[in-house]
Amino acid sequence: MPTNRTIQALAPAALLVTLAACASAGATFHSGVGDTYLERPPYSAGASMAVVGADGGRIGHVPIAFQRGAAQEPMFDPRHGRGTPIDSLLDEMNAWLDGLGASTTLVAATDPTLSRVERRIPPDVRFGCITESGAPGNDCAERGDSALGRGPQRMLLAVGRPSAAWTAWIGDAMRASQVDRALVITLEVGNYLMKQEGLSGSKFVELGTGNRARLPWLTSLETPVSVLQLTAALVDGAGKAVRIGAEGFYALRTRLVVSAIGGQELLGDGDVRSAGSSRRDDLPGAPLAWQVALRELVGRVTGREVATTAGAAR
Repeated sequence: MPTNRTIQALAPAALLVTLAACASAGATFHSGVGDTYLERPPYSAGASMAVVGADGGRIGHVPIAFQRGAAQEPMFDPRHGRGTPIDSLLDEMNAWLDGLGASTTLVAATDPTLSRVERRIPPDVRFGCITESGAPGNDCAERGDSALGRGPQRMLLAVGRPSAAWTAWIGDAMRASQVDRALVITLEVGNYLMKQEGLSGSKFVELGTGNRARLPWLTSLETPVSVLQLTAALVDGAGKAVRIGAEGFYALRTRLVVSAIGGQELLGDGDVRSAGSSRRDDLPGAPLAWQVALRELVGRVTGREVATTAGAAR
């Protein structure tokens, strides 16, 4: 089983290029929001915040879920399920989301039998660096804006269409809860782009709005950085995305000896625990990093004003 000390560069290449066949991946054509290439935060796209926020309709949300295999083979992602650090983090996130006040829990989403019936694949928000080959698990492209090698390095934000079964289910759930739109949030691992600045060439990754993580100077600029992130889609009753976004909150710093051979260390249980307790010391009160990311993401995707506090911080 992979751990946070697994080196992705040493894995068989065949295992790293099959994300396109991931069960949760849908075509982005007619998904509601077109593919967007972003140089820096905020990482969001779709209808403007002003338009979405002025809508006035009620918003519901489904519980936050973990999407294993969002950016690489599932075997390289942290474990999830009962008793795992991912499961504990999801419990905290969902309790906190319920207290934000921007949306209400959808009635039908609490039915425990929903996951055991017909496959219901939700909209798949994808965010991360553009790779040289165009396939997940490869190095970030030096000039990520096109195959011609022109333009600045960019990250791709896109959303795949949900399945017909999920679309029918969300429509029923929204009608039962008397809401006009639904918020779908996913916890997942993403591959972020390394950046460099200043005469000293200091390196960092922009995790999200106003949030940077400094990285060792010898870290390769082409090697993706494993980031624990939240992605979100606001969808209408027909399952089409109205607005999408992403916010990272924890970056795994690859050891220098691993970076020197072009390797990328992967997130494990210990990293998930660290992510759950990591705080934003740059902000008043040093709030938990995931709470800041979740609040920012919900506000940016829904266009609604979100409470600055919700639930109980640890």
